[in-house]
Order: sequence, then structure tokens, then C-alpha cells
Amino acid sequence: MKILSIGGSNSTHSINRQFAEFAASLFTASETDSFNVSAIEIPIYSNEKAAENGMPDEVIAFSKQIDSADLLVVSLAEHNGSYNAGFKNLLDWTSRIPNRKIFGDKPLLLLSTSPGPRGGASVLAHANVTFPHLGAQLRGSFSLPEFYKNFQPGTGIVHPTLLAELKALVNGISEN
Repeated sequence: MKILSIGGSNSTHSINRQFAEFAASLFTASETDSFNVSAIEIPIYSNEKAAENGMPDEVIAFSKQIDSADLLVVSLAEHNGSYNAGFKNLLDWTSRIPNRKIFGDKPLLLLSTSPGPRGGASVLAHANVTFPHLGAQLRGSFSLPEFYKNFQPGTGIVHPTLLAELKALVNGISEN
């Protein structure tokens, strides 16, 4: 199974990218790839910019990575209760590719994390409602609260109950 992890943040030190990559690594017998939103520079979407300049190459590359994956693992940063602006802009551009659903009708594990105790719960709730309309076949969602307390780079989730919950979700997705 080929998995594409996406951290829904344009931060170069994205905790959501770290979390998505960790979650993707929990799937056994899989090949993983990741898409780094912070590594691309695309203009803010507008009809005028799209008409003048066409579709940015980075957006085409993003859509091709989605198309080549069997499963998407997306972890969302929460900014003022909603999506990170860089990630939302990527979604806006991708939605303008003719005959395309953003997530290509792919199975998707939806995640969020933040430094706070709610772990991005507001953006996760919003995405649980909107992502299916954007072509995501949601297989489950999980919020990791207090990232810096519950996650260590190189190790992953260090809270045993939270780790067990995520592993159970991953195992359920793997079995289907």
C-alpha cells in the first residue's frame, strides 16, 4: 500500500507534518511518501490569477501525488478554529483542476494536533464535515492534544493510551 502523508500547515517546523508522517509509519507493509506544504510557493488563489498564469506546477504535482497514493494521512494545523491559510490555498487551487475532486476519492485518515489541550478539535470537526465533499473517503479521525507533552521527535506518541487509540484506528483501516 502506498501512503501519502500531508501536514496541513505551511510552517517549516510543522508539528502536523511530524504527526502525519508518524501516523503513516504505523501502517505495516506500506511505502510512504509525504507532501510538504511549506516547500511550495503559490500565489493566493483568485480567478484572475488563474486566468493570467494558469495552474501552478506545484498544484499539479500535489494532485499527482494524491493520485498515486492508495491512502492519504492528513494532519491539520488549526488557525483561529479553521485551516492553515497555506494549506487552504493549496486546496483552493487544487479544486480548480478540471474534473477533479481534491482528494481523488481516496481513503483518508484525518488527524490534527496542537500544543493546546483540544489538539485542533475545531479544525478536525470542520474537516470531518467538508472533506467528504472534496473527495475524501474518511476512514477515521484522531486528535492529539498537547503535542509537546505527548509526542517526541524520533519516538512518536509517548502517552500510552493515546498511542493505543491511534494504533487501533490504524489497524482498523489496515484490515479494510
